[in-house]
Amino acid sequence: MGKERNHRRDLMREHLAHHAARLMAEGGITDYAFAKRKAARQMGATDTHHLPSNQQVEEALRSFRSLYQGDSHPGILRQLRAQALHAMRLLEPFQPYLTGSVLGGTAGEQSDINLVIYSDDEKSVMMFLLKRNLPFESGEWRAHLAGRQQTLPSFTLQTGNGVPVHITVLPGNARHSGDRKAETRADAAAVEALLG
Repeated sequence: MGKERNHRRDLMREHLAHHAARLMAEGGITDYAFAKRKAARQMGATDTHHLPSNQQVEEALRSFRSLYQGDSHPGILRQLRAQALHAMRLLEPFQPYLTGSVLGGTAGEQSDINLVIYSDDEKSVMMFLLKRNLPFESGEWRAHLAGRQQTLPSFTLQTGNGVPVHITVLPGNARHSGDRKAETRADAAAVEALLG
């Protein structure tokens, strides 16, 4: 009895992951939690304690884009990566890293570009942006770091083509912590290699 219930739950989780992926790919949703909740509502799944993981949705999204957007998706992804590289070159003194869906390959037309900078001086980042007359908004980003939730400074660059570039400023000592796996971030040379 328990095995059957677990199998049904796993099956529902898989269906929800694919439905959430479709909502993200076709509806331009970029928030995994929102896509999962919306998929659960649309499918009549009342037990939201057993939603799929972000990784399951990401895998489903990768499959969906490959199957249904195979012609258009590579061009969109290439364009976003080129824009990311441009922003990274602008921010070169801070040695930024690309993270998120643009690096992972699941980004679509509505996706933002996410960069990470390691610095203990957020004001120097702000002064850098101001001196170059780059339009930006200051904000905060919540992240799991050093084993706990932290609020980190962030800046969002407004680009000419409308794709926001989010820059999260992590403490300098976080660069070598085990919190961020190497494959979840790429420096400018790695992004250049992806484009090459």
